[in-house]
Amino acid sequence: MHKSRFHAVGGIIAAALIAGGCVSKGEFEKLQTDKNQEIDALQKQRDGLEQQTKQLQSQRAALEKQQADLRGEVDNLQRQKSQLEQANQQTKSQYDGLVRNLNDEVQKGQLQVRQYKDMLTVEVAEQLFFDSGKAALKDTGKDVLKKVSEALKGYDDKMVRVVGHTDNVPIATAQFPSNWELSAARATTVVRFLQANGMPPERLTASGRGEFSPVASNDDADGRRKNRRIEITLIDKNLAQEVQEKR
Repeated sequence: MHKSRFHAVGGIIAAALIAGGCVSKGEFEKLQTDKNQEIDALQKQRDGLEQQTKQLQSQRAALEKQQADLRGEVDNLQRQKSQLEQANQQTKSQYDGLVRNLNDEVQKGQLQVRQYKDMLTVEVAEQLFFDSGKAALKDTGKDVLKKVSEALKGYDDKMVRVVGHTDNVPIATAQFPSNWELSAARATTVVRFLQANGMPPERLTASGRGEFSPVASNDDADGRRKNRRIEITLIDKNLAQEVQEKR
């Protein structure tokens, strides 16, 4: 439309100039051709600029969306960080509370309380709970386990996992063909005792690892003594559920 208007104007000017005798027809046609080429070049330049403008607007919209997405990710990561900090603080408070409740036993060296990430573990030496090669709970073990049971009852948001461990000295009896059966039986004995002392059974699990998760070398008596142990671990219910679902 613009180009047609230019051509019309050019025609009127051409007629006037020729009529007035200012320029020859050939000269005017050359001027007109030059102007038309200039107009075409400007039109192409304009079209190119309009295209660039559209591309820049599209890029701007994409960048704005990317910026909004990144802002959302940052906000989400910030929320996760706050939740982790809160959970870590809660776990630390629970650890401190558990240590306070079992302070006498810790001081006597009867057990250890350890924290790993969001899990709390009470580790008890095997000889405090059981005689060698046996899975019946000793009276000394019952006294300590009652205290442990009372300390654990307050953590309703936790599962309680009991794991039995042994050294690598072989055992072969009619009741326990290997250390694996012995460690599992001991863990089950502890779980049943905790249940009898008021802990909900749905919060309890028992397993035996035999000699396959040592914490020390089995090459000497001291190392073997450390490996013979019962671990009672508090695990977040949600984490325990996720692990169960993945199996």
